[in-house]
Amino acid sequence: MAAPLTGLRVLDLSRVLAGPWAGQTLADLGAEVVKVERPGAGDDTRAWGPPYARDADGRDTSESAYFLSANRGKASITVDITTPEGQAIVRDLAGTSDVVIENFKVGTLVRYGLDYASLKKKNPHLVYCSISGFGQDGPLASLPGYDFMIQGMGGLMSITGKPDGEPGAGPVKVGVAVADLFTGLYATIGILAALRRRDQTGEGAHVDVSLLDCQLAMLANQAMNYLASGVSPSRLGNAHPNIVPYEVFATADGYIILAVGNDAQYQAFCRLANRSDLGTDPRFATNRARVAHRQALIPLVAETIKARASADWLAALGKVGIPAGPINSIGEAFASDHVAHRGMRLDLSHPTAGAVPSVASPIVYAGEPRHVPRAPPLLGADTEAVLATRLALPPDTIDSYRARGIV
Repeated sequence: MAAPLTGLRVLDLSRVLAGPWAGQTLADLGAEVVKVERPGAGDDTRAWGPPYARDADGRDTSESAYFLSANRGKASITVDITTPEGQAIVRDLAGTSDVVIENFKVGTLVRYGLDYASLKKKNPHLVYCSISGFGQDGPLASLPGYDFMIQGMGGLMSITGKPDGEPGAGPVKVGVAVADLFTGLYATIGILAALRRRDQTGEGAHVDVSLLDCQLAMLANQAMNYLASGVSPSRLGNAHPNIVPYEVFATADGYIILAVGNDAQYQAFCRLANRSDLGTDPRFATNRARVAHRQALIPLVAETIKARASADWLAALGKVGIPAGPINSIGEAFASDHVAHRGMRLDLSHPTAGAVPSVASPIVYAGEPRHVPRAPPLLGADTEAVLATRLALPPDTIDSYRARGIV
């Protein structure tokens, strides 16, 4: 069975992470994605290493791990969009595309005639997705936005890290660029919804997605904790603001996560731990009471957990259905038998590395084989093929463009 988005044409003008993540997600679902890059340099992240992919002899290639993480399944063409000829190429490609993704500073593409209003004239069915730091309008719209600063501005860093007063306290960013990644996923959702409406009405759309908007949206319960109470949540380390006990605990030989999600699980934990006193104490009998008295309860739970080894606890907790787990390194996570069974690591054939590892799309359609995309492309590897097949440009025209640095 064909992948769900087979036949969909996407022109990806974006770079770094949020936009490329959206393009990659669409490619994982079967879309034909053509990535437009700067001649000679390409996407900024091509230079964001080490590490780099290695060839069969263990030598670094020119392909950074960062670039490889967000660009599988795409073709790469190089076009200088500051030139009239380059702009014409992109306009013509957009005219035969279903989707355009861009993350230039607001107003930049207007100068080149590559904004939504310009491209819509040639292709009224086009779904055009603009990804920016702060959106297409508003007081901050003209400013650039990067994940790190958005994590700070959007409140995420104010709830990430050790509580004030503890050693090492202070704001901490998340260990992966979640503002970029969530924005890429929200962009994908917006694109697919616009395509659904286009199928019904024939009209395209301009999808406006910003990092700051998405960062605020993904605060979820923490945003509502503030909106409902008027009090900004604070850093709690590994603890949960609304559920107790729900955090990391030291064992006799390491650490485990104990994630008690309801009162029945809490009572089961108390029985398993031989701590009936914690189950009958009215300060701890309900989750509401446990949240109110967390400072009294957590040291008692910690003392109990510390008495047994991690494996012992995890086996016992699993048998009675209490959510718990280890704290794995990324290497340990990929080494898991379950992760291997789910096929989350892919090895994709690559022209210079021989093969490059990749992470599979987590979207699985039951009973269907997983769509396996092509490896992330070499810079400009598909320029001639795309220009010849999509735009019917003759070889001498392409050679002339290349000689003048247009492609």
